[in-house]
Amino acid sequence: MAKPATIQYNLAKLYWYGRQYSLDGEALTKGRGGTRTIDVISAIRAKIAGRALSAGDRLPSIRSLAASMSVSPSTVVEAYDRLAAEGLIRARRGAGFYVSPTVMPPLALAEVEPRRDRAVDPFWVSRQSLDADDAVPKPGCGWLPPDWMPEAALRRAVLAHADASLLTDYGSTRGAPALRRLLLARLAEDAIEASIDQLMLTGSGTQATDLVCRFLLRPGDTVLVDDPCYFNFRALLRAHQVKILGVPYTLSGPDVARFEAILASERPRLYITNSALHNPTGATLSLPTAHRLLTAAAAHDLTIIEDDIFGDFEPERSPRLAALDGLARVIRIGSFSKTLSASVRCGYIAARADWIEHLVDLQVATSFGGPSPVATAIIAGVLAGGSYRKHMDELRQRLARARREVARKLQGLGLEPWLMPRGGFFLWCRLPGERDATQVARAALEEDVVLAPGNVFSVSETATSFLRFNVAQSNDPRMWDVMRRALKARAE
Repeated sequence: MAKPATIQYNLAKLYWYGRQYSLDGEALTKGRGGTRTIDVISAIRAKIAGRALSAGDRLPSIRSLAASMSVSPSTVVEAYDRLAAEGLIRARRGAGFYVSPTVMPPLALAEVEPRRDRAVDPFWVSRQSLDADDAVPKPGCGWLPPDWMPEAALRRAVLAHADASLLTDYGSTRGAPALRRLLLARLAEDAIEASIDQLMLTGSGTQATDLVCRFLLRPGDTVLVDDPCYFNFRALLRAHQVKILGVPYTLSGPDVARFEAILASERPRLYITNSALHNPTGATLSLPTAHRLLTAAAAHDLTIIEDDIFGDFEPERSPRLAALDGLARVIRIGSFSKTLSASVRCGYIAARADWIEHLVDLQVATSFGGPSPVATAIIAGVLAGGSYRKHMDELRQRLARARREVARKLQGLGLEPWLMPRGGFFLWCRLPGERDATQVARAALEEDVVLAPGNVFSVSETATSFLRFNVAQSNDPRMWDVMRRALKARAE
């Protein structure tokens, strides 16, 4: 048995020696040592490093691996013997070879992909936004300021639902019936016909996405996202150890030709997107694009997560994939963290009834019940009380004014919005002179201003000259002073 230090050394080499290798019959190239045996060893190491093979998993048989990699069985035998000598795998008499239970290090999500500047790491940007002092300007964050939220309505709902059972009991497995009925009515407004057994509540919109990923994905699967996309989609998918691909996003939705080509060549298991007021671009999905996406998804057996968290910010409703599809292969998720409260959190999933049944089990396994009864009662109270529609009407008008004002100020600094969105609170802006947004964000952070550079959102890292601005968080004069200095410093 190899010493722990030797095992850790071997694991540290996995990405350097094995990222390009596969156990699935992909093109085989020579390893650094120049032998076919090293090629096989590198392929196995890559699978362990990427967690497509986990502790205790059985490796392919000698004959099947030899056939898939076009090598002789004796080459595979030698590779397995070397890996066993290092302690990376173990042989079980008459049962084959298995990944050693001692070789898997803790999953460090920041290290799953190649090292990059942490200013463009989605985890780093999230930490800066969440941990910053309340007085720190956060034009790069993804939520509204407290004074933009309906505090009075929330307080009334808290006082009206403060009985002891809500304060002490677990939540039911599918979530509070009262809120689920209200959500069914809201889905109907989007022409989504759903029954009560097609809807469940979750602890948040992020948890809703995580549950669906747990249900559908396995390590090594391929997932398609928009490029650019909401950066926490990328962070969450790292935790699921999948291959992430991006499809370029246009003014009317994803580039359909590229979408169809990726589905044909890569066979992704899942596609995650925003239909309404896309994050970060603010673009809106068109009806022709939606039809072509669904046609391609049906042809290639693709499941779609449609995140509708920004839908209520639209002045008029745009097409919804879930409505056109009838929840056959589209899963609708959402929450109220952007419109009501990021503290009183509750999400939901609308999907096929048989899938909801399995997702409920997953939520029990991971959270032991549904979301907080306190949270669901407060949200239901606000929605049922009639104040929510008035709040959203006022919010849309306030945001329209803020978008115009912030766009004007940004243009004065030489930044151009990619488009003027129909609603919402994001502006996706190109820096003047193709400047590096990461460097600008780093300079701003040195003065306690949190920005969101474009490559945080881009799988291909092709948004180098873009920044996403939250117009509701851009009214602090200090932010504009810092922006001027940061842009000037980067230009010199």
